Amino acid sequence: MSLAAEAQAVLPERTPTLIVGGGPVGLGLAIELGQRGAPCVVVERQGAMHAVPKGQNLTQRTLEHFHRWGVETALRAARTIPPEYGIGGLTAYGTLLGPHSYDWLQRELVRDYYMTTNERLPQYATETVLRRRVRELKPVTALFGWTVEQVGRDGEGAVAEVSDPEGGRHRLRARWLVGCDGSRSMVREAAGITQTLSDHDKLMVLLVFRSQALHGLLQQRYPGKSYFSVLNPALGGYWQFFGRVDLEGTWFFHAPAPPGARPGAAFDFAPYLHQAVGAPFDLAFDHVGYWDLRVASADQYRAGPFFIAGDAAHSHPPYGGYGINTGLEDAANLGWKLAAVHHGWGGPALLDSYGQERRPVFVSTARDFIEKAIDEDRRFLETFSPERDAAAFERQWSARGSGARGEVNAFEPHYEGSPIVWDGEGPPSAVGAHAFAARPGHHLAPQPLDDGRNLFDALGPGFTLLALDADPEAVQAFRTAAAALNLPLEVVAAARAGGRERYEAALILVRPDQFVAWTDTQGPDDPERVLARAAGFA
Repeated sequence: MSLAAEAQAVLPERTPTLIVGGGPVGLGLAIELGQRGAPCVVVERQGAMHAVPKGQNLTQRTLEHFHRWGVETALRAARTIPPEYGIGGLTAYGTLLGPHSYDWLQRELVRDYYMTTNERLPQYATETVLRRRVRELKPVTALFGWTVEQVGRDGEGAVAEVSDPEGGRHRLRARWLVGCDGSRSMVREAAGITQTLSDHDKLMVLLVFRSQALHGLLQQRYPGKSYFSVLNPALGGYWQFFGRVDLEGTWFFHAPAPPGARPGAAFDFAPYLHQAVGAPFDLAFDHVGYWDLRVASADQYRAGPFFIAGDAAHSHPPYGGYGINTGLEDAANLGWKLAAVHHGWGGPALLDSYGQERRPVFVSTARDFIEKAIDEDRRFLETFSPERDAAAFERQWSARGSGARGEVNAFEPHYEGSPIVWDGEGPPSAVGAHAFAARPGHHLAPQPLDDGRNLFDALGPGFTLLALDADPEAVQAFRTAAAALNLPLEVVAAARAGGRERYEAALILVRPDQFVAWTDTQGPDDPERVLARAAGFA
């Protein structure tokens, strides 16, 4: 039997969720659904993965997902650079080997607010791990090398025309269809979802090259570093960005394309790289690609049975490692909500809350971090120069170096103001402050339990009520209310001592995605109302 015939034999005529696109976001969504017992089909046109490194920086929050998905150990084993090389990097002025540089991306400052450490590896290595996990999950049908040719509505659901690797055509109906199919999303177009664009009118180039000589230059100057950005005054605040892929001499580089470089035209990039580094070195190119620097945000994340996630919903320059992490958070947010509605314990407002929570977070990420950083770099380069005023430049450069450590009080995506979260002024945003206090709409910081487990390992797949020296009657009232609503509720009872007093609450309702839905120092008057809102029934 051919591979296509084998796949057709297990291809259902109808599925609760069809995922178009099996990159990391589509795979993450499939795992989220599969582990929750919600059947889905994921279709990915690439049978084999590309070898272009991108999406390498994975945050602590993303590693929490990989931990829950049962792939954290495998992911860390797939790392292509030894752990002693840091996750962060540095920014240099003028040239990479020039006299001015400072460290950045100091994510270790927020380490205590998450249950595990961050990681760095090429996206194709991440996808390999996720594909392996998807194949282990019986509720997931994974079709690699298949193509979704077109999608449309089918009554209250969706329908897709799918072609197999041998050219055979098949029709698949779904209750929901999720486009994880990239920035040129066919699903987004078919759903009629418009985008808001912020075009920087800048052609960028992505180079993948091999050079042991560059490894030697940078290992001597910056031992143990993995990422390097160059602020060249001539480029108006746009970075020249180098990254290690491995220690065998493979690198990637993206930057504004130099004059004369364009798609389809031969161009010698070696002098451009030499200028950015500040020294000549031997190199050989493996890949040359181009992309337009713009920020795009879908104006909604849902249209009837259609949803979009990842680059289909939002795209931006690869600055700061936000892209893949934002997409995987989309998958975690949407996944538990689709599963809840599929199993009957998610209310009518739950699926709409996906876009209501995730879209403002991306808009804030683009505005308050990515585009703000470009503007701040541009203003700095226009104002300060070591040639014009060395003392003023040194003062400002030193201040920028210390300011790079301010992430602990800046990038903290949250859902305050969400319709399924109690309290909070809102709207959801990427701007916040990490804290151990449990706050509705915010990610729950981990704490140890008395039995030695991390609290995160005690959270249930549905809602969890964390009861810290709480009134037993209030806890029982929650159990009764959950049963009346048919909601899955795990109760974790513990003392408020041992670090858990830092939550500043006796009762904490935690959502399936480890965000806090509600807190109180004593029981609510109406626990059923609290649970109903968190599950999208109110």
